[in-house]
Amino acid sequence: MMGLQLDMKILEKMLVDFVKTETLKSGFDKLVLGLSGGIDSALSAFIGAKALGKDNILGIMMPYKTSSKESVEHAKLVIDALGIRSKLIEITPMVDEYFKLEEKTEEKAKTPGEEIIKKEMTPIRKGNKMARERMSILFDYSAKERALVLGTSNKTEMLLGYSTQFGDGACSLNPLGDLYKNQIWALSEYMGVPKEIIQKKPSADLWEGQTDENELGFSYETADKILYKLMEERKSKDDLIREGFDQLILEKIIKKIKLSQYKRKLPIIAKISSRTIDQEFRYPRDWGQ
Repeated sequence: MMGLQLDMKILEKMLVDFVKTETLKSGFDKLVLGLSGGIDSALSAFIGAKALGKDNILGIMMPYKTSSKESVEHAKLVIDALGIRSKLIEITPMVDEYFKLEEKTEEKAKTPGEEIIKKEMTPIRKGNKMARERMSILFDYSAKERALVLGTSNKTEMLLGYSTQFGDGACSLNPLGDLYKNQIWALSEYMGVPKEIIQKKPSADLWEGQTDENELGFSYETADKILYKLMEERKSKDDLIREGFDQLILEKIIKKIKLSQYKRKLPIIAKISSRTIDQEFRYPRDWGQ
């Protein structure tokens, strides 16, 4: 796919300059990010370290008890390769305690003769809690370090809604949000991300054996081809069907894009005044720059 191919040298410079400029102009000179052992956080760390220097990057590993041992091992490969500062924070106690307390609260709230319908603890619900717990930790450390939180979500994930709102989807700035997954792989290889990370199957590591592509129901390669044609070339569903794309996968992807739009926007504000935040009041000129 010619459209997905970029000059890696130019792309690296653009993203490094972006991170450096956006961080410094906000009055900060440090960054914190979560290191999951996956390719996206690894690439963000490589970009951040090149932009601000290894001493100004803090990578935080936040495993849960069901996390793969490989996740921490691969996160440490990034730390060792870059020489950045790091911290390991086990999130199992805080996540488990939350759900224990919620269960107790449900029992106490029950009145005589009343039955409570307990909602099943699904892997997705638990995974969302874990993602938000991790982001809570990152923003706490951003205050402690006086640093910005560096994002790790790529364009493919964001378009498919494959992220947790105010969890892994939250950050102060994001160098990867306009890169498709296949571009992430290419740039990671160019910048020297460890091969063990590049070659493994992408996984949110929410439960044992979980992989992104199995959960989505299609490969990232297929998703990127469809998303690129829909987004960049502005092709219609009928256009792509005529080109030979699987209709069921195509419709599934289009549905995901539509249903996840709320995740890609700031909370909607009811408009009352003539200059509403994120509507009329949204550009640097609005505050005199």
